[in-house]
Amino acid sequence: MTDPKTNIVQAGIGIDPAHASVAPPIYLSSTYVWPNPTDKGAYDYGRTKNPNRDILAGALAELDGGAGAVVTSSGMAAIDLVLNLISADDLVIAPHDCYGGTHRLLTHRAKQGRIRVVFVDQTDAKALEAAMANKPALVMIETPSNPLMRVVDVAAICTAAKSAGAISVVDNTFLSPLRLKPLELGADIALQSTTKYINGHSDIIGGCVVAKSEDHVEKLAWWANAAGVTAAAFNCHQTLRGLRTLALRLDAAESNATAIAEYLQTQEAVARVYYPGLKSDPGYDLVQIQQSGPGAMVSFEIKGGLDAATAFCRSLEIFKLAASLGGVESLICLPETMTHAGMAESARREAGISESLLRLSVGIERESDLLADLSESFAAIS
Repeated sequence: MTDPKTNIVQAGIGIDPAHASVAPPIYLSSTYVWPNPTDKGAYDYGRTKNPNRDILAGALAELDGGAGAVVTSSGMAAIDLVLNLISADDLVIAPHDCYGGTHRLLTHRAKQGRIRVVFVDQTDAKALEAAMANKPALVMIETPSNPLMRVVDVAAICTAAKSAGAISVVDNTFLSPLRLKPLELGADIALQSTTKYINGHSDIIGGCVVAKSEDHVEKLAWWANAAGVTAAAFNCHQTLRGLRTLALRLDAAESNATAIAEYLQTQEAVARVYYPGLKSDPGYDLVQIQQSGPGAMVSFEIKGGLDAATAFCRSLEIFKLAASLGGVESLICLPETMTHAGMAESARREAGISESLLRLSVGIERESDLLADLSESFAAIS
C-alpha cells in the first residue's frame, strides 16, 4: 500500500482518456450529450457531476479514509450541507470557541427555526455530558479551535455522540487529514474548507465533506446537487493541483510555526501563546495521542489591548493582515474585528477571545525572515 503523501501527488495523473495527458484536463462543459432520452451517460449536467470534481473527491475521500466525498463551493457550504442530515428543530451541539462563520451560521439557522443549537466548552467534561443528555442529533467538533487552538479529545466526544444517537462531524480545516484522521477516531463525517491548506495558495474558494458511510455520502451528494452548492470545475482542478504539495507545505509551515511559538514565549509584550505544539500548552499531551503534528496556526495575546494589537499588525512587513489561513504566505489576523466580528461580544468573551488576541497563519517563508519581521514589530510598538 502506497503512502498517502504519494497518493495525493498521483491523484488524477495520466488518466486522460482522450490524449493521455499527464495532468488531468479541465472539463468546463455545463452539460453533456445523452445517447438517447432515457439513457444518460456517466455525466449529464455539471452541477450534478463533473470529472474534475470527481477526481478531487476521490483523492480527498481516500486521504481521509471515507466511503466518499462531496466537494462544495466553500467551506461554509460544507458546514451548511451537513445540516441537511438532520430534521427541523433537532439539536446541534457545537464548540463555544468555534470559527466565527460557523457560529454565525448555526446561530442564524437556529433563529430561522431550522435547528436548535447549544454552544459548549468541549474541554469541560461536565458541560459536555450535560449537553449530550439533551439528545442532540448532530455534534460538531473543531480541533484545534479557531482561534484559541484548544485541543479536544475527538475519540471521546465521538463515542459520547454515538451513545446519544448523534452524528459526529469534525471540522479538520486547521490540520488536514495529514495531521488528524477524524474518521479513524470515530467521527461519522470530516469536513474542511479546502480554501485553506488543501489548496494552499489563497486563490480558490472551496470545501469538502467526507463521510464514513455510503448512506451519508449518498444523502450529502443528493442535497449538494439539489441546493446547488457543488464546486466549479476550474476550482476543483486548481485545488487538486494544490493538494499535490500539501505534505511539503505543511511540514515547512509547521516547522516555522513551532519556532515562532517558542520565540513568542520569550517576548515581554506577549501575555500568552496558544499553540498545542508547545509542551506548556494544555493540549500538548492529547496532540501526541491523536495527531501526527501540531499544525501551523499560532495565536497569542499581546499586552496593551486592542490599540497595541492593531499597531502590531500595522508594523509587520512579511505577515500580511488578512482573514484567511493555510496558504504558502504568512498572514496575521485580529479575530476581534475580523474573523469573529460576527459573533456577539458576549459570545466572544465567553469563548475566551479577547480584543488583543492575534492569530498567525504561518507560511513557508524562511524562518529567520519571519522571526525578524515579528521582532521588528515588537520593537516598533515598545
